[in-house]
Amino acid sequence: MKRPIRYLLTLLLFAVLFASFPVLPVSAEEVTLNVYNWGEYLSYDDPECYDVLKEFEKYYESTYGKSIQVNYSEYDSNESLYAKIKNGVSGYDVIIPSDYMIARLIDEELLEKLNYENIPNYQYIDNAFKGLYYDPSNEYTVPYTYGRVGIIYNSEMVDEKDVNGTWDLMWNENYRDKILQFNNSRDAFGTAMYKLGLDVNTTDAAVWQQAKDELIKQKPILKSFVMDEVFGEMMNGDAAVAAYYAGDYLYMYEDNDALRFYYPEEGSNLFVDAMCVPKGCQNKEVAEIFINFMLSKDAAIANAECTYYASPNSLVYDDPEYAEYMNSIHEDAMDILYPADFDFHVAYDEYCFKNLDRDTLNMVNELWEDVKISDSIGISVYILCILVIVVIVGMIVRHTVVWKRRSKYYD
Repeated sequence: MKRPIRYLLTLLLFAVLFASFPVLPVSAEEVTLNVYNWGEYLSYDDPECYDVLKEFEKYYESTYGKSIQVNYSEYDSNESLYAKIKNGVSGYDVIIPSDYMIARLIDEELLEKLNYENIPNYQYIDNAFKGLYYDPSNEYTVPYTYGRVGIIYNSEMVDEKDVNGTWDLMWNENYRDKILQFNNSRDAFGTAMYKLGLDVNTTDAAVWQQAKDELIKQKPILKSFVMDEVFGEMMNGDAAVAAYYAGDYLYMYEDNDALRFYYPEEGSNLFVDAMCVPKGCQNKEVAEIFINFMLSKDAAIANAECTYYASPNSLVYDDPEYAEYMNSIHEDAMDILYPADFDFHVAYDEYCFKNLDRDTLNMVNELWEDVKISDSIGISVYILCILVIVVIVGMIVRHTVVWKRRSKYYD
C-alpha cells in the first residue's frame, strides 16, 4: 500500500473515533463583580432570607450564559469609602455612598455615567428621588435607600423626664459614660449644628467653630465614638443614648424592645444612599445589570426588609406584605420610615448634607481632629502636671533630708 493512501486511511479512522465522542461545550470565562457597601446593608448570607448575591449569580448565568462571582465587602463610613475610591486602586464595580459623598465623587470625576438602558427597573424609583442636588441630571446614580437620623435611648436606663424631644438628651450629664456619638465628622458635627440651629452646609469657619466647641463640651460625658459598634452597645444595654439612623433603630429594637426612638424637633440629617459605578470600573455593563437586579421586586423587598431602611422603590413601599412585615417588627415601623405628614422635598433641601468645597472640607477635618484629640491632650497635660508635682515634692523631700543630715553633722 502506498504511503499517502495509508495516511489518508489513518486520518479517516481518527475522524470516526472522535465523532463517536460527545462534543463538550467550551467553558466560558467567569465574570467577577466587586461590590462595596455599608455594613448590614444587603440581604445575603442568611439561610432564612432571600440571598441577593446568590440569586443574582443564578440570574446572570441563566440569562447571559456565563458564570459570575460577586465579591462583596463592607465599609462603615462615607469617608472610608472615599479614601478607597480616591486612591484609584480599589477595583470596585458598584458602590453605595450617601448623597453628599456622591456629589464629591462626581465633582472629582470619580464616577462613571450610567447607561440607563441597562437599568429599565429605574422606572420604579419614585420621582421625588430623581433630580436631587447631588445628581440633578440623573446621570450617575440610582437611589437605594433613604432615611433620617434620630436619637435612640434605652427606656430602662433613661428617665422619661429627660426625654423632651430635642438633641439635649445627647448632652445630658445624667448619662455620663453612657452616650454614643458618631465617629465621622459630618454626622458628629451635624448633631451639634442641628442642636444649635446652625447651617450644616455653611462655609463660615466661625459657625463650624461653634459646633466644635459644642462637641468638645459633650466629649467628657461620652462613652465612645462609634459607627457599626453602636449595634452591640445599644442592643446589649451597654449604652443608654445614641444618635443613629431610623432603620438601624428598628434593627436594634428587634433584639432589645426597651429601646425607643424619636426625631429631634430641631431637625436632623435626611439622606439618600444611591448605587453608583466608580471611574475605571472593569465591568460597567455587568455593574448596571446588577443595579437593575437590585431594583427588581424580590431583591428590592428583601433588601428593604433586611436593612429596615425606607425604600424609594414603589415595588417596595406599595407592597402590602412588606408593610405587614415591617409592622410586625415594630408597631410603628411604617410611620417611622414613611410618615404621612412628611414632605420629603421640603425637608431634604433643608436638612441634607451637601458637598463642601475643598477649603471647608480641610477646615472641618482639622476641627474634627481637634475634637478627637482634645481629651488626649487634656489627659497628657494632667499627667504632666502630676509628674511635675511629684518631681518638685521629691526635690523638696530630698532637700529636707540632706539639710537635716547636714545639720546633724555640724551639730
